[in-house]
Order: sequence, then structure tokens, then C-alpha cells
Amino acid sequence: MDFGSINWLAVVACVLASMMIGGIWFGPKTFFPIWWKAVGKADGQEPGSSMSMAMVWGLIVFAAFVQAVFMALMVNAMGSMSGGATLGSGAMAGFFLWLGFVAPSSLTNKLFADRLKAWVLEAGNHLITFVVMGAILGAWH
Repeated sequence: MDFGSINWLAVVACVLASMMIGGIWFGPKTFFPIWWKAVGKADGQEPGSSMSMAMVWGLIVFAAFVQAVFMALMVNAMGSMSGGATLGSGAMAGFFLWLGFVAPSSLTNKLFADRLKAWVLEAGNHLITFVVMGAILGAWH
């Protein structure tokens, strides 16, 4: 793994894109109400956990950063096999990583939890995020 080949500014752009996509996808006027019910939460029930919201958001940003770093490595590796990374090859790398790893592994979890509708919403968000991250990293290298 060549971390020296990573465009760190593009990684930051990917993290910001991930936050924007998630914010729109799971906004109160888009899919959040449907997803909230799909994961078994009641109307009016507030999101919360044993962690503070600052910790939750910190971990979300960290997860997006890790995804962007390893997406950069994959986009660079896949691009090197086809003459160099481009917007299109980066988007395809994002799609294939989603299709091969994210979608099936998260589907398994949701099937056992009887939450298929939640999976569709979550996987859709991840699909868009991975394709956009790949496109950013492929175009901006």
C-alpha cells in the first residue's frame, strides 16, 4: 500500500461529500422517517445511545475518513491496471467495492435482524457515497 500516492485534499473532499450525502439522504424530509421506522424506532422517539452525540459524530467522520483513504488506495490500484485513474474508473471502483463488500455484508446483518427495508435505505446511501468518493478520487489525483 502506497500511502504516498494518496491525494489527501481529495480524501478531505470525500469526507465532506460523505457528510453531505448522508445529511441529505437521511434528512428529516427525505429518508430519515422511513428509516427510523424500519429500524424499529417509534415516532417521537429521539435518537440517542450510550455515547454522546459528539462521540457519535466523531466516529462517523472517522469512518468516512477511513473509507476515503482505502478508496483512494483502491482507485489508484485499479486505475494503474487500466492506464490511470479517471472520474469514470474511480466511480466504477466505488460501485464495485460497494457491490462486492458493502452491500452483501450489510445485507447479511439486516436479514438476521429482519430489517430488509432499513438495508435498502442504508445500502442506497452507501452506494451513492462510494460512487461519489471513487469519482472524486479518480478525477482528482
